Amino acid sequence: VQLLESGGGLVQVGGSLSLSCQGSGRDFSRYAMGWFRQAPGKEREFVASLPWTARSMYIADSVKGRFTMSRDLAGNTVFLQMNNLKSEDTAVYYCVADPSLEAISPPSPKYDAIDYWGKGVLVTVSS
Repeated sequence: VQLLESGGGLVQVGGSLSLSCQGSGRDFSRYAMGWFRQAPGKEREFVASLPWTARSMYIADSVKGRFTMSRDLAGNTVFLQMNNLKSEDTAVYYCVADPSLEAISPPSPKYDAIDYWGKGVLVTVSS
């Protein structure tokens, strides 16, 4: 069972990137899924999450209006569209999945109890 992120890379300030996360090994269609990130020397932080219904989205204030999360109809793949990137968006981005939306969302994500984490993908925003 794994979550595999892709789409990271180097982009200039103001540019865009789209991350994908493919779940495999089990059916994730009834799992909440989300994205976290960790910048060099900083704590992990929440970015966005979706329930399995995908009817609503939690999004961090720091990326609101610039990032959008979505998932495919089968429910096993999620996407993070990142626009108007800033240098402070530089981080390793991790995909997560858990039966509980609460566990992967504000105000208190349960980092150590989240069922599945991807290995992460590096996003570097250069000026």
